Formats: sequence, structure tokens, C-alpha cells
Amino acid sequence: MKSPQFKYLFVYTTPLVILFSLWSANIWSFFALFFVFALIPILELFTKGSTENLNTQEEEEVKNNFLFDLIIYLLVPIQGVILVYFLIQVSNDNLPLYTKIGLTTAYGLACGGIGINGAHELGHRNTWYEQLMSKMLLLSTLYMHFFIEHNRGHHKHVSTDQDPASSRYNEVIYSFFLRSTIGGWKSAFHLEEKKLKLQKKAVWSWHNEMLRFQITQLALISLIAFFFGLETMFFFLVGASIGILILETVNYIEHYGLRRLKVGNSFERTKPIHSWNSNHPLGRILLLEVTRHSDHHYIASRKYQTLKHFDDSPQMPTGYPGMMILALFPPLWFRVMNKRIEEYGSMPLEPALKQP
Repeated sequence: MKSPQFKYLFVYTTPLVILFSLWSANIWSFFALFFVFALIPILELFTKGSTENLNTQEEEEVKNNFLFDLIIYLLVPIQGVILVYFLIQVSNDNLPLYTKIGLTTAYGLACGGIGINGAHELGHRNTWYEQLMSKMLLLSTLYMHFFIEHNRGHHKHVSTDQDPASSRYNEVIYSFFLRSTIGGWKSAFHLEEKKLKLQKKAVWSWHNEMLRFQITQLALISLIAFFFGLETMFFFLVGASIGILILETVNYIEHYGLRRLKVGNSFERTKPIHSWNSNHPLGRILLLEVTRHSDHHYIASRKYQTLKHFDDSPQMPTGYPGMMILALFPPLWFRVMNKRIEEYGSMPLEPALKQP
């Protein structure tokens, strides 16, 4: 078998491009934005994804290969370096406003492409240190509650109206942003509240991880304001917000219009037909295979390098970066995706199976 871990080294292209943009401190500060949302989508228009899956033996080999873990572990210090370098660069009073805007877009891409995406993979791991790394990455974009809501809320309620992160048929992305961000935060708080009540612990105490998350994030913002000034703090907040919007855009495109059938008082098990997928190679690697989203929801504990393609999973016409751009233009998005929903069905076409 070839060494598939080497292809995932391409994931470091994004931080290298971002560091170049931060270092340039001129019009090239926008290069990261061009790379992710122009160059990659154009290249993916001329590429076709592979539907090939690993066989059982290959899957066992890559699952236990530490190099795949190391690739994602290194994203944590890399994101830390990007954060500090961004703060130093954007606090330079000699830089014009347009350059600082470019630097901020580069940092926002780091938050979305490295911070949240890496945190998403690590947040599904079982070890305390991997979960700690997930929270550290989420701290860099001020979205720590994602650790609670995604694992305990989104995966339970995905592709139902109970999930704020599952977009609805004909829902405009800009209203989805509000519904998902506010609804996700509220859901995370209620999930933590419910857990503490079951454990017979005080909700308004240090046991509440949601409270600890807010305090930690406020502490980071305060430290940035103290050491780098209020203007730099403002640009950091904007950059973190860009990272959040990138995440929510991905949320929007991943489950648009797909719904699970009701089975009694619950819903059928999440199946490959309940997530939009893309096998386009560049997006797959840059986003650590999250574009094979059906398998991620089918078995959430699967590591990124083992995620599979399903023939019956709904497929997007191009990769995630291109679809994210399309989503920002609702009439075009509806024109393209509603036709595909007619093909796959906004509700699953197969009957719901009774759950054991």
C-alpha cells in the first residue's frame, strides 16, 4: 500500500499561505482569501473526485498510524503562531487600513480552516489531551461552545428542525447565520445545564463548562486589548467572526434541505442520504475529509483518514470552497441545489426503519 499520509501534508498549504499573507503586509495580505475562495474553486471545477475507499486492511493500518494524528496535532501550535503573528502585524501603526483588512481576512481563514476544522476532528476524539487541543483551537476563534453543541447537540438532532445548524429548504444563508449562531449557543448552555442537573451539581458554578468557556474567551480578549491595544482587539474580533461565519457557511451547505423521517417520538437513524458530500480532492485534503460528511455522521468516531464514500450520499456539483461562495448568492444557490433536492428528495425517499 502507498503511504496516504503524505497527501495530507497538503493541509499545511493553508497555514503557509496564511503566514505568507501576514508576512507580506501589503496587497498580498489578501492572497490567502484569493487562494481559498478563488484559486481552489477554479481548480476544483476541472477535477473529479475519487469514490475509492480503503479496504479493511488498509483502514486498520492508517487508523493506527500515529503520523495521521501528528498531522492534526501540529495544527494547534501552528494556529497559535498565526494568532500571535497576526496580532503583531495588525498592531503596526504604519500599515494602511486596506492591509489590516487583508491581514484580518487571512486570520479569519486560519480560524475557519485550521482552528475550527482541526477542533472539529479533535473534539470527536476520546483522550483528554486531544479534547483539550480542540478547545484551544476553538479559543482562537472565540467559539468554544461548539465543543459542546456539535458533539452533544448537532450529531443528535442533525437534519431535523431541532438542530439550529441544519439549514432548511429555501432558507437564506444570512438568516441561517443568526439562527445557527444564536441557537447553537443557547443549545450548548441548555445541554450543559441538563448535564449538571443530572449530576446534581450547581448550574451557576465552576462545574459549568459553558461558563468556563465564556470566562476564558473574555480573558483572551482582555489580554489582547492590554498588550496590543483596542484597535488590535477589534481586528481580532473581526477575524474570529470571519472564522465563525466560515464554519456556519459550511454548516449551511452540509445538510441543506435534507431531513430525517420521524419514527414515533424520535427520528430515524442518521444515514448517508442526510448529508451533502464532495469527493473533489483539494477540498477533501484541505478540510481533512470533512467533505465526506455522510460517513462522519454515520459513525462520528471515525478518524478523518478512514472516512468513506457512499454511493447513495447526495453529492455537490463542486467542492466545499466553491459551494460556500455559491451559498452567498441565494437565488443561484436555490437554482442549483433545489434541483438536486428534487433528485435526492428534501425528505428521504426510502422509508424510515424502526429503531431498535
